[in-house]
Amino acid sequence: MEVILKNLTKKFPSRDKKNRNEVTAVDHFTFEIPDGRLIGLLGPSGCGKSTVLNLISGLLKPTEGSIFFGEDDVTDLPPENRGIGLVFQNYALYPHLTVRQNILFPLENLKGKDRLSKEEMQKKVDEAARLVQIDGLMDRRPRELSGGQQQRVAIARALVKRPKVLLLDEPLSNLDARLRIQTREEIRRIQRETKITTIFVTHDQEEAMSISDLIIVMKDGVVQQIGKPQEVYDSPANLFVAKFLGTPPINVFDGRIRDGRLWIGGDAVLDLKGVMDQEVYVGIRPEGFVLNDKGALGCTLRGVEVMGRDISVVSVNDAAAGPAVRSIVGAEDRLTQEARHKPEGSPIRFDVLPRKVFLFDRRTEEKIDYEVRQRRNGD
Repeated sequence: MEVILKNLTKKFPSRDKKNRNEVTAVDHFTFEIPDGRLIGLLGPSGCGKSTVLNLISGLLKPTEGSIFFGEDDVTDLPPENRGIGLVFQNYALYPHLTVRQNILFPLENLKGKDRLSKEEMQKKVDEAARLVQIDGLMDRRPRELSGGQQQRVAIARALVKRPKVLLLDEPLSNLDARLRIQTREEIRRIQRETKITTIFVTHDQEEAMSISDLIIVMKDGVVQQIGKPQEVYDSPANLFVAKFLGTPPINVFDGRIRDGRLWIGGDAVLDLKGVMDQEVYVGIRPEGFVLNDKGALGCTLRGVEVMGRDISVVSVNDAAAGPAVRSIVGAEDRLTQEARHKPEGSPIRFDVLPRKVFLFDRRTEEKIDYEVRQRRNGD
């Protein structure tokens, strides 16, 4: 089912007695969610992503704008008539009912022509349980289940009516790290098998990027960027998106462009063409640093953190916006091994990979496109 949002806006009354201006939680959100895709709605707490989900579900009524499921305008349709499945962060299972009874509950409330026989209901319950791989737990109650098992029950209950749209509101927040990874993989598998249009709300960028066909990054109720996860990571539209995506986060420096060169502090790190002289923010992904004794960018070593396959070199630079610069380098590299034995405070130098370096306007924080000019011998 295609979901179309047109100029969707939601405003709430202000709670500030001194300032009665309305609070805009979602501001003119427009997007077409393709049929059968899994969309990650991503952003920090308070950005409006859960409000968007509640508007799509019908739990909230928009201040402005329209919502379409396919060609049907559902803007004023009550939630029970929209054909949606909703999974909450806290599972919302009935503690006194068994797993089977929890999954069965939505079917028992069907009325009129939608009402099913007991045999049909049991068949659908068994199918949903098998889909989420809990068919061996049907006689247990929620308190007898792990967090991951409870989440699967909640998903099965949402799927049992075969909804047109599945809405997941931070469904993994209450799980530990290992279960989060396992459960998000299960959500992706279930979505691919059912081909139900799914909207997954999360503040965890790793979750969204790992399972989504498309991600929508939001800030203060406004869409910042929409695209495939890797494309958004590789080409962030602005500084906010660049800083929000990535673990460890992107390193940001105060920089300037002078006479076709990008300067960070006293170091000319790249030769550019097609960019006028200006002050800029420079974002460099942690994997964009290459250790080199004669590298373009100089820093001061603070320490080296071993992370198994990779090593994080932690350094400082006066032009850096953050307290430390984190560089992910290969553990087997000779210079990496040497860095591990250098004392804190030692000078350390890097070259930077142009495809991992982003420039942003100092006023608007929008990305500045550039091309790298190859240095000629003697430059």
